[in-house]
Amino acid sequence: MSDNSARVTLLERESVSPEAAQIYDALLAQRGVVPNMFKVLAHNPAIAQGVAGFLKPLLSDAALTGWYKELIAVRISILNQSEYAIRAHSASAKMKGASEDKIAAIKDFETGPYSEKEKQGFRLADRLHQGGRNVSDATYAELQQHFAEKEVIELFLTAAAFEMFPRFIDGLHIPTTPLPAAKSADR
Repeated sequence: MSDNSARVTLLERESVSPEAAQIYDALLAQRGVVPNMFKVLAHNPAIAQGVAGFLKPLLSDAALTGWYKELIAVRISILNQSEYAIRAHSASAKMKGASEDKIAAIKDFETGPYSEKEKQGFRLADRLHQGGRNVSDATYAELQQHFAEKEVIELFLTAAAFEMFPRFIDGLHIPTTPLPAAKSADR
C-alpha cells in the first residue's frame, strides 16, 4: 500500500446506514462536501454522530468566533504537519469569515495581522501541543488578561481536540478531501 492510499475504505453515501446518511446530508448542505474523515467514521455511525455532535458546537460561534477556533485548529494542524487538517480547517476558517491574510499568516502568527488576544491563543495552542503540563501558572495568568473563562474553555478544548484528529486522519492515511466546487455567482 502506498503512503497515498487510505488504510480503510471511504464509504460513499449509498453504502452507509441511515444515521450516517443524515450526517452526510448535513455536511454536504453546510460545507458543500462530505469530509473524508466522516467517510471513515461512517463505519461506526454512533461514533460519527458523536464526533459530528461534538464538532458542531465546538467550532460554531460561541464565546469565541468560529473562524478563530478554525485558525486554532489550523495552527495545531501545522504543528502536527497534517496537510489534510491544514487544508480542511483553512477552508472552514475562510467560510466562517477569516480573512485571507489571517489564514496565510497562521504559520508565523507572531508577525501576522492578529490582535494580542489572538496571538495569546496561538501561543497556548503551541504550548498544549507540547503537553498540557507546559501551560504554566504564568501562561494561564496571561490568558486571563485577554480571555474570559468561557473563552478559555473553548480555546483549550479546541486546541486539545485538534491534536487528536490529525493523528487519526494521518495514521489511517485518509486522503485530503477535495474542496467543493465554487458556486456560480449567478445562482
